[in-house]
Amino acid sequence: MTDPVVIAHRGYAGVAPENTVAAAERAAADPDTAMLEVDVQPAADGTPVVFHDARLDGVRDGRPLTDAEGRVWETPLSDLRETRVLGTDQQVPTLADLFEAVPATVGVNVELKNPGTADLRPGESLPEAERETRRDLWAPFVERVVADCDAFAGEVLLSSFCEGALAAARDVAPEYAAAALVRNDLESGLAVARRYDCEAVHPPRNAVAGTALAAGSDAGPAGGKPSVDVLAVAHEEGRTVNVWTVENWVQFDDLAAAGVDGIIADYPGLGRVGGSE
Repeated sequence: MTDPVVIAHRGYAGVAPENTVAAAERAAADPDTAMLEVDVQPAADGTPVVFHDARLDGVRDGRPLTDAEGRVWETPLSDLRETRVLGTDQQVPTLADLFEAVPATVGVNVELKNPGTADLRPGESLPEAERETRRDLWAPFVERVVADCDAFAGEVLLSSFCEGALAAARDVAPEYAAAALVRNDLESGLAVARRYDCEAVHPPRNAVAGTALAAGSDAGPAGGKPSVDVLAVAHEEGRTVNVWTVENWVQFDDLAAAGVDGIIADYPGLGRVGGSE
């Protein structure tokens, strides 16, 4: 049984409006929170803003995601600053705004979600001939993100599902730790992690072999045994394994028993109940 660090998914999206300053402040105040996880993409002027979906007019559990519409990267920053999230008084923040709200004692996992394009190609291990092009696509946005990260006194971890984002992060800011986010293709995710010598791998909760969760198909490999023991392989290669996204204490306990290093959770306090307290 390990004592995994707790990473607040979008600022504990299960109890607060995701990716907002209020969520970040609440999560950072919880004594169990080691790190916040947030998603970033550009406003129309390239300013990094904290938002998950490509469009503002999505839905979460039947509730409008915001009171606006359109693609995030086509929306002026001034409009985003007035956009309300999930029917609350919280606005879409800039990454700089969010960093100002987080104490240096809490780390921030900045997920590079989108550089401002509909052509993302997440989860792919790219052919060698395409890697430079995809890196160059991401580089201008990553440079803006890193400039905001440099103003934060705490720990920063850059992660992405997109190889181009990780390639740009390694070029622009090799001093920051990086994590390869993995979904369906575990082998490809591990290959990308090796290519950029990522300090961490972030697999879905049902990708950890030997757990009850491994039979699920809600994320990652569909049904049955994972094709590779991503936890064992990553640890053998010296990489940290942070698993996403955990929603209850039973899942937390199962993954802690398996030996994961970190758990990206939607709710606070999951490690204080059950067998992992």
